Amino acid sequence: MANIKSAKKRIKVIEKKTAINKSRKSALKTAEKRFNEALLANDVATATEKLVYTEKKLMQAGAKGTIHKKAASRKVSRLAKRLNASTAE
Repeated sequence: MANIKSAKKRIKVIEKKTAINKSRKSALKTAEKRFNEALLANDVATATEKLVYTEKKLMQAGAKGTIHKKAASRKVSRLAKRLNASTAE
């Protein structure tokens, strides 16, 4: 356990940030899961709606540093590619 006051503060700050990041990542996973469910059900309108929401959440997480910006962009690109492929069929 830390003895120095600044080290104790850092521990508290890290715990808060960890909780926030954990919450954001959970929201990302849920949004992605809902998109995938809509895609599997061949519901293009809902899948498009879910993609917009998922993209927003991914970009927010990228901007806040929860995940890397390029990782967020890559995931959005892959999700959009899957949606486009399913509508082309």
